[in-house]
Amino acid sequence: MCVASIVAAGVAAGPLAAADAGIDEENKVVTIGAFTPVTGPVPFYATLTHAAEAYYRHLNENGGIDGWTVNYVTKDDGYDPARSVSVTRQLVEDDGIFALSAPIGTATNVAVLPYAREVGLPVVGPIGGASAFFVEPNVFPLLPDYGWSAASNAEYAVNDLGLTKIALLWENDELGKSAQRGIESYMEEAGMELVESVPFDVKTTSFSPHIRRVSNSGAEAVILFGSNANLAAALKAADLQGLEAEWFAPFFTADPSTLKLAGDLLDGVYFSSWLLPVSSDEPEIAAYRDSIAEYYPNDPVGVFGLNGWSNAAIFHKGFEALLESGDELTRENLVAALETLEGASVGGARGVTFEQGDHRGTRQEGIIQAKGDDFELVQEFRPYPSVVFNEAPAE
Repeated sequence: MCVASIVAAGVAAGPLAAADAGIDEENKVVTIGAFTPVTGPVPFYATLTHAAEAYYRHLNENGGIDGWTVNYVTKDDGYDPARSVSVTRQLVEDDGIFALSAPIGTATNVAVLPYAREVGLPVVGPIGGASAFFVEPNVFPLLPDYGWSAASNAEYAVNDLGLTKIALLWENDELGKSAQRGIESYMEEAGMELVESVPFDVKTTSFSPHIRRVSNSGAEAVILFGSNANLAAALKAADLQGLEAEWFAPFFTADPSTLKLAGDLLDGVYFSSWLLPVSSDEPEIAAYRDSIAEYYPNDPVGVFGLNGWSNAAIFHKGFEALLESGDELTRENLVAALETLEGASVGGARGVTFEQGDHRGTRQEGIIQAKGDDFELVQEFRPYPSVVFNEAPAE
C-alpha cells in the first residue's frame, strides 16, 4: 500500500523506459520512491521516512527544484529484504520511479542492489552502513563506514585531548566490528595499542563486567560503538564503579533520546559525527526542525530524523545538477550529475563528494559534545584519518 505521495500529479502508471521513467516534462514533475518499514520489527524507522517526506514537502512548497515538483512515493516492506526487492520492482514497474531516494535499511538495500543494477535504477541516499554501497556505480550513500567514524574518535582523543590509553567497547556485529577495524588500523599507524577491547551483545543491559575490565586497564578514554541504550547502560555502570575517563560514541547516539536514558551522565560525552548538531543555527538544520514540527509534530526532533532529511537532500542536489547540465533527463545522466558533487553541503552534512568509482559521500566528520541539555560542535569538520580513509572499501 502506498504510504505517502507528496503530490497528486505524476507520471502515468505502468512500466516506463529508463530514458523517461519518472519524468513528466509537461508538468515538470519527477517521481521517486522508497521502501520503508511501516510494519515489521523496526516500525520506528519510519521516522526516517517521515523526515524525508518532510524534506520534499518543504522543498515543493518553496519552489521545488528549479520549478520541478517532486512526487515521493513510499511503500511498506516490513524490513524484510525479500519484500524490499518486490516493493522496489513495484515502484519501478507500477509507479515508474526515476530513482530510489532514502530507502531504509542496510540488509534491505543490499538485497535490492542486483535488481537496481539490472534496470539501471539510481539508489540515492540509502540509509544503511554497508561498505558495498561505496563502490556500486548507481548507489550514492551519505553514511560512512563506522570504522572511519571510530578512527575519528580515536584521533580526537589522542591528538586533541592528549589521551593515550584507549579502550573500546564494541557491539558484536558488523557495526561494532567495523569500529574495531577502524580503531585498530588507526592505533597501529600511530604506533599504539588499545589497552582493552571488549565486545558486547546488542541486548546487553548490564555492563558491570565490561566496565570492570576497562577500569582495570587504566583507560583514559572509552570509545563505545553500539546503541544509545548500550551507551546509557555503560555510563551508569561506569558511574557506579567510579571509572573516570573521557567517553566517545557514534553520531546516532548524539540525540535527545540518549539524554533521556542517561540523564546527567551523558554530559561531556564526545561523538564523532558526519552531521551537524540538531540544535545548529544553520538554515538547513533550522528548516528540518521547523518542517518536522509542521508535518510530523508527534515525531521526535533528533539525529535520527536529521539523518533521513539529509539523505533526501542528496537527490535534490543531484537532480539540480542534472538540470543545470542541460543533459537529457535520464537515470544514467542523473548518476553522472551526482558524480559532479564536490565538497557540497547536503542537509546536515558538509563536504559531500562523489567521484566515479568512489561513492563515499561524507569525507569528513566533526566532534560533537553533550553539554547539559544540548549538543555542541567542539571540533569543526575535518577529513577522516588517512589510514582509514585511504583504505579501499570492502565488497
